[in-house]
Amino acid sequence: MLRATGGVMTRVLLVEDEVSIAQTVEFALRADGFETAHALNGRNALQLAASGAFDLAILDVGLPDIGGFALCRELRKAGDLPVIFLTARDAEADRILGLEIGADDYVAKPFSPRELVARVRAVLRRSQGPSTSSGFEHDAIGHRICFRGRLLDLTRYEYGLLAALLQRPGAILTRAQLMDRVWGGDSESSDRTVDTHIKTLRAKLRDVAPDADPIRTQRGLGYCLQVD
Repeated sequence: MLRATGGVMTRVLLVEDEVSIAQTVEFALRADGFETAHALNGRNALQLAASGAFDLAILDVGLPDIGGFALCRELRKAGDLPVIFLTARDAEADRILGLEIGADDYVAKPFSPRELVARVRAVLRRSQGPSTSSGFEHDAIGHRICFRGRLLDLTRYEYGLLAALLQRPGAILTRAQLMDRVWGGDSESSDRTVDTHIKTLRAKLRDVAPDADPIRTQRGLGYCLQVD
């Protein structure tokens, strides 16, 4: 299962107006350990994308309101979100256009749900390989984070918090967003839980580099990772 330690599950945004197809895709993804959110049209997809972070989007091209290609462009304005098109439009010109506007893969209907899941994993491996940001090296596949050349000894929740911040360096993540990403539906957790784990995480970063304070508090909002 492609599930990050610390309760961070890989989230997939599925945009598909045919309910039966959406149910088939969601079943296959969830059976393989992914969390999914389904939108019936482009407008709903943009609302979901604005309210929470996703790791990958699967888009139908022939949507009833916003075309899939235009929706891909809109989603990409907010960040480099990996996109797979899943569509009955399998003409060569459509495939080329989809790839040229930045899609990571193009799957034609009818399709194999197992093959689609395999393609999702392949795209995520390419997009979530070892990366470096602000002195960090994050191996998202191996669930390991190094800071200034040292491997951090993190608890599951500390890893989840730092991984979420590394995913969007410079962006402010509210406590509610961090709660959702790291603790999921744990009703016993609270905003103070986030603050407590951020405090211990900062202490471990200071053990590596006493002069460093890469996690910044945005008063009244949440936290962000400073971008060098």
